[in-house]
Amino acid sequence: MKVLIVGYFSETSKSNIVRYFPQDWKVVIVPPGKEMLHHIEDCQVIIPEHIKVDHSLLSIAKKLKLVQTGAGFDNVDVPACTQLGIWVANAAGVNAQAVAEHVMALMLSYYKNIPFLDTFMKNRLDENQLDYTGSELKGKTVGIIGLGAIGKKVAAFCRVFDMNVLAYARNAHVPSDGFVKMTDFDTLVSTSDIISVHVPLNQQTKQLISKATFEKMKSTALFINTARGGIVNERDLIDALKNGDISGACLDVFETEPLPIDSELRNMGNVILTPHTAGMPDGRKFHKKRYDFFINNIKRVENGEEPESRLNQLL
Repeated sequence: MKVLIVGYFSETSKSNIVRYFPQDWKVVIVPPGKEMLHHIEDCQVIIPEHIKVDHSLLSIAKKLKLVQTGAGFDNVDVPACTQLGIWVANAAGVNAQAVAEHVMALMLSYYKNIPFLDTFMKNRLDENQLDYTGSELKGKTVGIIGLGAIGKKVAAFCRVFDMNVLAYARNAHVPSDGFVKMTDFDTLVSTSDIISVHVPLNQQTKQLISKATFEKMKSTALFINTARGGIVNERDLIDALKNGDISGACLDVFETEPLPIDSELRNMGNVILTPHTAGMPDGRKFHKKRYDFFINNIKRVENGEEPESRLNQLL
């Protein structure tokens, strides 16, 4: 079994990942580019990051049986895979706990001014001159856009913090426990103190959050995105932060990844940034639960079974 993992990994991450797979499998980790094209010719499984799995790429992959993604699969042409008899599966829900914890960490970091206070202490400044504002989470209203596995987990955490929870989901029949109040999109963005995005990136959600949306938010609102960068018009977000349309943002995902070095977001005091690591609690580019899922799914396909969390159906 040859498994091709495409993405940007440190040597330490590569070593950790390769060591975790069964020793009789050939696991190759390469960045996008010519070397990837060489290995895709004879791999049975591809785990793609930062590349599009489309007709062009699939035409080279003569032995491919499974395209396995993390939670998101917006980079995979699922119909093309189906046409060629290739399974596509994601790891839905596997990183729900990790991402939801990250969301809460960002909220607390923002309202408790942790980055500012950490810098203050490390610069050995006079504590008598300390001047900052902070806030408790209790009583705040969080608006959750998308109530899947991650959104529900965030709602449960917010309940513990005595927060009010609004949620918007395209599926109006999403069940809730009575604590979460389902509402429409405009009501959510205009009345929430915190807006957190938890929907997949697709044609319906691409640039769902743009200038018109930010203008409806409270000027004191905090915007959090740990889903996909393409759901947000990043230029409009930057303008909203500059103009005071919203108070701040916490971002783990971006329109272009890695985030460009010259991005204005890197220099904004009302923004907290993390490098798309919300779903990786075990360290950079590694999450034990995620790789356990991957290995189990690969074994299923190897044994002629359907993969779990499949995104297509083969004849």
